[in-house]
Amino acid sequence: MTATLVETTYREALRAALREALSEDERVFLMGEDVGSYGGCFAVSLGLLEEFGPERIRDTPLSESAFVGAGIGAALGGMRPIVEIMTVNFSLLALDQIMNNAASLLHMSGGQFNVPLVIRMTTGAGRQLAAQHSHSLEGWYAHIPGLRILAPATLEDARGMLPTALRDPDPVLIFEHGSLYNMKGTLAADAGAVDIDRAVVRRPGDDVTLITYGGTLGKTLEAADLLAADGISAEVVDLRTLRPLDDETFVGSVRRTHRAVVVDEGWRSGSLSAEISARIMEQALYDLEAPVERVCTAEVPMPYPKHLEDAALPQPDTIAAAARRAMRPVAV
Repeated sequence: MTATLVETTYREALRAALREALSEDERVFLMGEDVGSYGGCFAVSLGLLEEFGPERIRDTPLSESAFVGAGIGAALGGMRPIVEIMTVNFSLLALDQIMNNAASLLHMSGGQFNVPLVIRMTTGAGRQLAAQHSHSLEGWYAHIPGLRILAPATLEDARGMLPTALRDPDPVLIFEHGSLYNMKGTLAADAGAVDIDRAVVRRPGDDVTLITYGGTLGKTLEAADLLAADGISAEVVDLRTLRPLDDETFVGSVRRTHRAVVVDEGWRSGSLSAEISARIMEQALYDLEAPVERVCTAEVPMPYPKHLEDAALPQPDTIAAAARRAMRPVAV
């Protein structure tokens, strides 16, 4: 039978996942700044306070360190907290809690204490919110052992990653790109949990592999359309999970196409793109017919003016240009 499809948005898919989690497990609760009566800074939790009450939808003081710490304590006490941090920039105020406590307690307790905590936060630029609200720091968190890092780029993943994350005994961070909240599309009415272990090929191709995640997936698919007009067949890989990386999928793709472009909204130096490039070199060096290309954000604090913000970010034309460079014959 064909699944019934419903019109929805990325924001509504996230809300549906929250509603399901709260309905199915009384241990689940949501906490963060303005998640209650205001409905969430990006309206993801709108209406949930009225449905589940203030014990389950908890507004917190404006202290990321305090409410992330409270979430860690609740997880240690047997609850399944979902903590919302307004933006990734503000998560740095809770970095000590995330890295030194949530990510480390299992190891430091000799395997005695898991921390089943889910932290959601908005990431990324493209909305003219300037330098303190617009950076993509998920690559920083992907550097930390003990965490699982997710980057839902589609309606299916927005709906399905949370239930899977809540079943994980260890801390999971979900990075929701701010440009995606209004994204519209269709979703199966019975959509539910999705696999969070594997990357996905979003578009098959033969000539070059474009590797990306989160908010840059749409731009990368647009770049693949531009390349197709030139007769270049680009395969697009959506990483989905940034820690642990699914080497098998993206390295396997590169072995077939023999060329790779990594698209990463983070800064280039010390970035996730650098890690992916290194893994391709380590595992598929002799399959490459060109150096790995990288398309990253300019190494500046994110500008406010739209024309400068656009210039700083990866765009379909810059991604396509990198792929065309990879297609040029290499001089020997």
